[in-house]
Amino acid sequence: MTVLSISLSDIAEFIGAEIVGDPNVHLASLGTIANAVEGDLTHLSNNAYKKYLENTKASAVILERKELDCCPTNALVVENPKQAFAKASRLFVKAKSIPKNHVHSSAVVSDDTDIGVDTYVGANVVLGQEVVIGPDVEIHANSVIGDRVCLGKGCVIMPNVTIYDDVIIGERTTIHSNAVIGSDGFGFEPSEGSISEAVAQIGGVRIGSDVSIGAGTCIDCGTIENTIIGDGVKIDNQVQIGHNCIIGDNTIICGQAGIVGSTTIGRNCILAGGVGIGGGSPIQLCDGVMVSAKATVTRSIDLPGIYSGVAPYMEHKKWLRNSTRYKDLDALFKRVKKLEENDAG
Repeated sequence: MTVLSISLSDIAEFIGAEIVGDPNVHLASLGTIANAVEGDLTHLSNNAYKKYLENTKASAVILERKELDCCPTNALVVENPKQAFAKASRLFVKAKSIPKNHVHSSAVVSDDTDIGVDTYVGANVVLGQEVVIGPDVEIHANSVIGDRVCLGKGCVIMPNVTIYDDVIIGERTTIHSNAVIGSDGFGFEPSEGSISEAVAQIGGVRIGSDVSIGAGTCIDCGTIENTIIGDGVKIDNQVQIGHNCIIGDNTIICGQAGIVGSTTIGRNCILAGGVGIGGGSPIQLCDGVMVSAKATVTRSIDLPGIYSGVAPYMEHKKWLRNSTRYKDLDALFKRVKKLEENDAG
């Protein structure tokens, strides 16, 4: 088996780093700063791990300039070590041998499907009518692609993905196993004494370029207009995105977040794990909002910043009163403290 080996100078050029040490040293793998061995590349991006720097056995460390004095080995100096390490890590991915211009004999392909050059279609894949597949696309085993789906150049569809009809996906987007894209939104009109009326879901899904969609994630189609996922969005595993949501460019959504239909989330937002978004009217989050893990957002947010908060459930009218008063607690505390100071004087 061929051992991967990359020179420090090549890594530095790729991530835009300054080399301090031997540019000709070669790296074969990645390691944590505490457990790395000779031949590993590691990084220091959190002060909690600084205690391991002086004794690291790594052959090179990505770090900030202020940490150089403590570094016992070769260094790659950057402004943002965590981001630089993320970029460098892509150089160490072992490439899989995937045949090009290959359609497996067990795949079911409609006569009017347009398949681009250098594309791979795996075993038991189903391609619907009027599907357009760009060049360099990979569709792995058991995935189902519905009618009128368009996959842009360089897309990767991992095994067991289901993409419903009328979904358009941009270039270089990856969708991981068991994700479902374009299923019906949860649209039912309740009524007393009879079965709820189902609202037809006839919209589609539009997904931008350079998007990553995690395993088991579901993105519903729009009721009338499309559900839209912007460029560069990264979505973790087991996320639910309801119908007609709009997710802005470069937003990150972590695992098990749930977003009610018709929510609009701005650019460069972060929803941490388990965040829930839902309320009585469509919710909008402006650009640059970060919501902490397990927080519940029930109203729109129009100022960028970090938002947190988890409250136990209670009778709804009481919860509304308490949540309204909660934001006044700090002002109430200051008034009480001032009264106590006046009484003491």
